[in-house]
Amino acid sequence: MIGKAQILRWLENCRQAMNEQRDYLTQLDTEIGDGDHGLNMQRGFSKAAEKVATVADKDIGTVLKTVGMTLLSQVGGASGPLYGTFFIKGSQSAVGKEKVSTEELISLLKNGVEGIISRGRAELGDKTMCDVWLPVIAELEANKNQPEVPLVPLLESAVKKAEESVTATIPLVAKKGRASYLGKRSAGHADPGATSSMLIIKALADAVKGE
Repeated sequence: MIGKAQILRWLENCRQAMNEQRDYLTQLDTEIGDGDHGLNMQRGFSKAAEKVATVADKDIGTVLKTVGMTLLSQVGGASGPLYGTFFIKGSQSAVGKEKVSTEELISLLKNGVEGIISRGRAELGDKTMCDVWLPVIAELEANKNQPEVPLVPLLESAVKKAEESVTATIPLVAKKGRASYLGKRSAGHADPGATSSMLIIKALADAVKGE
């Protein structure tokens, strides 16, 4: 089971990661986007942390919905609506809950990713955050029913898959978003949204491990 304390730690880890990786995300987005992804993610998760502090005594669903609503209103570009939708849709799996099981956590993430897809209309291979989320969900789904795979190794395998998936975006030609305007020139760069998605997945794994 994952308690609310670990969910709160996940969100704090996200805030720290976006703060620490702001310049790197900015660099990636400067190469194939409009250069604001790092600042947007830092600002969004900092604002989310402020809002979460006001609802930390509420259930997990309320906490996650608060994060989603904050990202939706505070983050510009495509990433605000996409990540906002991720947390809002994910929160629906945790309404009224102080703890979630491994299966419920995976369901939460899966629902969030379905929200991203329905809003962004991206597919695997389009060079977007979906190129990380879809393989990670597939990895979690494939392993969740293996009784010998506890949650921490399950999430560690998800982080490894996420890191591999970010690298796999480098040769792709972007088909969605600002990067798609570059055509073939978008190849040769890691996707910024895929990279920030990997940071969110790593933040979750670290929270569950207690780091």
